[in-house]
Amino acid sequence: MPAPSVTEQPASMEVPSTKPIMNSQFGNKLDLVKHKVMTREGWLGDYDYGWLCTPTLPFMNKSAKRDPPFYALDDELPLVLAISSGLQHALAMLAGLITPPIIFASTLNLPPDVSAYMISASLIGCGILSLVQISRIHLFKNYYIGTGLITVVGTSFATLSTANAIFNAMYTDGTCPSSVVDGVVVRGPCPDAYGKVLGTSMICSFLEIFMSFCSPRALKRIFPPIVTGTVILLIGASLVGTSGIANWGGGSNDCQARPETGFFALCPNIAAPRPLPWGSAEFIGLGFLSFVSILLTEVFGSPFMKNISVIIGLLIGCIVAAATGYMTSDTINSAPAITFLWVHRFKISVYPSAILPMLAVYVSLTMESIGDITASAEVSRQPVVGEVFDSRIQGGVLSDGISGFVSALFTVTPLSTFAQNNGVIAITRCANRSAGRWCCMFLILFGVLGKISGVFLAIPNPVLGGVTTFLFSSVATSGLRVLAHIKFTRRDRFILGAALSFGIGNLLKPDIFTHLFERVDNPNKGLKGLFDSITIVLSTPFLSAGVIAALLNLILPLESPSDLQSEGPEAGVAEETADVESQPDEKSKVF
Repeated sequence: MPAPSVTEQPASMEVPSTKPIMNSQFGNKLDLVKHKVMTREGWLGDYDYGWLCTPTLPFMNKSAKRDPPFYALDDELPLVLAISSGLQHALAMLAGLITPPIIFASTLNLPPDVSAYMISASLIGCGILSLVQISRIHLFKNYYIGTGLITVVGTSFATLSTANAIFNAMYTDGTCPSSVVDGVVVRGPCPDAYGKVLGTSMICSFLEIFMSFCSPRALKRIFPPIVTGTVILLIGASLVGTSGIANWGGGSNDCQARPETGFFALCPNIAAPRPLPWGSAEFIGLGFLSFVSILLTEVFGSPFMKNISVIIGLLIGCIVAAATGYMTSDTINSAPAITFLWVHRFKISVYPSAILPMLAVYVSLTMESIGDITASAEVSRQPVVGEVFDSRIQGGVLSDGISGFVSALFTVTPLSTFAQNNGVIAITRCANRSAGRWCCMFLILFGVLGKISGVFLAIPNPVLGGVTTFLFSSVATSGLRVLAHIKFTRRDRFILGAALSFGIGNLLKPDIFTHLFERVDNPNKGLKGLFDSITIVLSTPFLSAGVIAALLNLILPLESPSDLQSEGPEAGVAEETADVESQPDEKSKVF
């Protein structure tokens, strides 16, 4: 029987609409927001806020305390916990963010309004660029921007140490003005020097951007723990000597030479509310009060207070300093109520002699970033080996490099991943990125409120010195922790000894290399710039030590198994405590 013929074409089918799906997704998000805002569970959840705020007293039964639940990266987070954790993160990194601009402004003798702006710009810039670092933006293949962890960025202490050497070179070669008063060299204001550091850091940031596309494993082979630990150790140690202890004694400016006459005959200067000679007992006592406040907070404070112990030290020191007449409200009164980026601008240019040292700074920032991202992944209970971890390293280093370029446009010196926040994650057991985003919002808010910068600028030098001495010593301790993970074979001891020869030598005799090329007759401009660059690198402890450690690590051959056995049984101990950065597979991950 023949098949029936088709006389009509089938009607066209209507194209499926995506509007119901989109509306459904929008509705789900709206329901989630309503649940967050309108319910007790959305605000408070089941977190033990009493545990967070209960002090540690001698008579308390610690065994009865229950640890709160752990909140992973994408867990649902109550609003109160997200806000309080974000505030803890912001306060934990606050002292580290305000210290570099205060020291930069003091070194260059900038006026109070410019100094207050630099503090605000640092807070705003770090808040904005931390949002990028916390994100995980996919570019192509396995390349990302950001880590997807609570890895915030802050003004790098490595830049602080190097920039001081660059500023010294600018005052020496006449780029910045100086005069001799009563036989004492007095430095004049030099905002252009800050602009030159910003411009130089912009072009040097492309080195870190380029390094981010290299294999993380290759970077970790070039910069193993013996190199990174040495660099971090000497960054902290040099800052303690040049800034922390100097400010504790009254000031890190010309007053520490104790001239008999002139503007800096007393500290911080003769126009201060209660000026005294450098190293006076009153200054030492103020700094010691802040230092002891940090220690007592660690012993007796609640988990929340321990996370902000540095801020508590600053607060107690400022209260006593204000009550005894060492602190005035002039900078607070003169600071604007609201401010933002580019209220003050700097003439950006390139200082050729600073290019080589700044390139070395970005290499050290890469090393610092790898270590801090590894620690953040570990404390956030994320894998520290494998493709995902390597992509976090790559994205974090790339974000750091981009931040170095953008921060200069924000009038902020290069940024690096901060490690202080890992302690907050460990104590609060909250690794959720919502807390990191709230942290960024608080930082931006602190920067926009200009009066807050005026408060920070009013902090007396001894109070700031007592706190930053502890802060910089903590950086040095982080370097020791990294070095503790190496095997300390004969090769390792040789590399470390050679590197510390330059690093410790520079710390104890900081002017040894300043006269290195003085006897070269009439060098041309290019040659003189090269000489200045070499002098800056050699005169900066962590740069000179880092270069020596990296070169020797590449040149010296690895030891044979028989050599390792001859070192004794302790040579293999580090196999069980090796740095998580160098773990080859998941089985050897260390917790």
